[in-house]
Amino acid sequence: GPEMVLRSLRTIRAFTPTLKTVHALCARRFSSSTFQTVTYETEGHVRLVGLNRAAKRNAFNVQMLHELSRAYQEYEEDQSARCLVLFAHGDHFTGGLDLAEVGPHVKDGGGLRADDGVDPMDLFGHRRTKPVVMAMQGFCFTIGIELCLASDIRVAASDTKFTQLEVGRGIMPFGGATLRFPTVAGWGDAMRWMLTGDIFGADEALRIGLVQEVVPPGDQLSAAKQIAEKISKQAPLAVQATLQAARKAVEEGHGPAVAELMPKARALMATADAAEGVKSFLERREAVFQGR
Repeated sequence: GPEMVLRSLRTIRAFTPTLKTVHALCARRFSSSTFQTVTYETEGHVRLVGLNRAAKRNAFNVQMLHELSRAYQEYEEDQSARCLVLFAHGDHFTGGLDLAEVGPHVKDGGGLRADDGVDPMDLFGHRRTKPVVMAMQGFCFTIGIELCLASDIRVAASDTKFTQLEVGRGIMPFGGATLRFPTVAGWGDAMRWMLTGDIFGADEALRIGLVQEVVPPGDQLSAAKQIAEKISKQAPLAVQATLQAARKAVEEGHGPAVAELMPKARALMATADAAEGVKSFLERREAVFQGR
């Protein structure tokens, strides 16, 4: 009878998680990942990924390469994540690759990413579609520069020291520096640092476009987070489309990028976020975008 139906409804309600609970469980998944060499935290729509082998100057072993790749994969799959900040715990961003371990791994056919992860070097397999802001301090050697070049916006502490020293070890950069450094810094400046392996500082990195901002030591993470938070307030689909269009122009040239420009722009104009952009402008308030 009716009483039995009511009792059944109360039972279902008691065991049905609220939307708030579901959100909390999702947030917990992304803030307490079981990574050992990187940390993964959630702050609103921003995800913070920290290199966490400070005792080893954050030198990359195979585990750290794979865990960073999986952290990027979590970011890519997380619908509420709109911008990632890559940073490092300790005094140094990274001393580079642990060549004693990574060298044989690569020589035997291994790569710098997990097979089930997004490539943080943005070269092979799964590539990210959302923005990355990077903060660095202390040593930012070899793969550190290549992670810079693979990120979208870079903030350096004034004490950061950079070097692309592979030629002094009998090898060459293989994480993207040969592809991107000349494009970012110009041929002469890229060759100046890649062919000598010399160390250069944050002011030189700023001059050649490797970083966009230099701040006092200790301020780099908060400066990067401020940029990421600003990005995360913009329309997510528009941010991703802008990234994709710019990347296409750099990698495939003017023609292919122009061919896609108007179709992509028109598709964005049909979104709910574009309507919200106009509505918020007319109502003189900050837009609240949903990624739809």
